[in-house]
Amino acid sequence: QVQLVESGGGLVQAGGSLRLSCAASGRTFSNYGMGWFRQAPGKEREFVAAITWSGGKTSYADSVKGRFTISRDNAKNTVYLQMNSLKPEDTAVYYCAQSPVRRAVVVRTTTDGYAYWGQGTQVTVSS
Repeated sequence: QVQLVESGGGLVQAGGSLRLSCAASGRTFSNYGMGWFRQAPGKEREFVAAITWSGGKTSYADSVKGRFTISRDNAKNTVYLQMNSLKPEDTAVYYCAQSPVRRAVVVRTTTDGYAYWGQGTQVTVSS
């Protein structure tokens, strides 16, 4: 029932920036935590960043800490991932996900912490 649609991916040179967006359906977006994951060819899906329902807490993978920023605009039912200083190893399909737990305090950093997923958007960073 929940629909998540990512956008903003593309081709960028190393050192460049991209801003991903995830638009969510429903009228209760503000009650649920959101996350970003990514998956490169031949690799497992890995955690990138997450944010609580209120936006009060965030979490980042060590590989992106200091370069990526997750944020949300509950009025727009949208979560963002600002990606700066991109590296070739950031190349992957990026997925948006929503937690099934209403107003959860803990930020989840594994795939089983999320019940709804978007279709993904491709990010390619050239060297």
